[in-house]
Amino acid sequence: MKYANEARAEGVPVRTGEILYEAMPWLKQVTGKTIVIKYGGSAMENPELAAEVMADIVLLKILGVNPVLVHGGGKAINRAFSNFNLPVEFIDGQRVTTDDAMDLVRMVLTGEVNQQLVEAMNAHGNMGVGVSGTDAGIIVAEQADPRLGRVGKITRINTPLIEDLVADDYIPIIASIAIGEDGGCYNVNADVAAGYIAAAIGAHKIIFLTDVDGLYENYPDPDSLIAEMSLGEAEAMVRGDKLSSGMIPKLTSCVRALDSGVSAAHIINGTVPHALLLEMLTDSGMGTMVGGLASAQFLNVSPVSKFAAKLIENR
Repeated sequence: MKYANEARAEGVPVRTGEILYEAMPWLKQVTGKTIVIKYGGSAMENPELAAEVMADIVLLKILGVNPVLVHGGGKAINRAFSNFNLPVEFIDGQRVTTDDAMDLVRMVLTGEVNQQLVEAMNAHGNMGVGVSGTDAGIIVAEQADPRLGRVGKITRINTPLIEDLVADDYIPIIASIAIGEDGGCYNVNADVAAGYIAAAIGAHKIIFLTDVDGLYENYPDPDSLIAEMSLGEAEAMVRGDKLSSGMIPKLTSCVRALDSGVSAAHIINGTVPHALLLEMLTDSGMGTMVGGLASAQFLNVSPVSKFAAKLIENR
């Protein structure tokens, strides 16, 4: 026998109950919906934090969300280049990728980073399935610029494998490698790949887990952190010259996804514990939301479960 004063020394955590109650309307919006999550950069570097992110994604799945994870792995690739004494060269912010380097990039993204994420996710059950953009021709690309070598420009997304995995209640974990129109492989930007995939599968949301708190109008001025912005404002910012090189593909991908019918895009700090849950399931959120839910939150843009359908009958 255990007494309450032993099991709950500080009493019943009322605030926890309030937070769970606060999550209900947000859960009603996303249950049964497909959410594309892009994960990469410094947000993936801490194994313990990465394990927490995978656990949060599993929790969303348990709550009725259909997550699709797209990842890069630039820092892991840099380490591999250093280990193999390969030069690291960038042109206009993009990595020059020779044929030999492409083999190494593919090995790192699919054999190392992808499998680490699968292992961390499957610690909670056998639901994470690791694939590459080359599997079933998910991501198809052509050469972006001869100066960059095997760097690809995405030409199309083939959705059947993703849709089949989601329909069977698995969580696809997709490495940002593309099959080439020429039959080879291409290194593609993971932010861009996530935007294309979200548009192609009719995702409800796309979320970018990065290593900054969101989108700044005048980075790094903390007072210029943007909580919400419209699609038009995002388009104007993309056309301007204030964005950092790392934020350009993210915001461009937000615009592409929203133009294709995705209801909202979010840019959040993935190095903050449980940032994904805080942004999706609380009133205040914590990152930058582009687009917004005012006009789109009631759209049934992807199949919902029978229970979820009951939640939206009276909307």
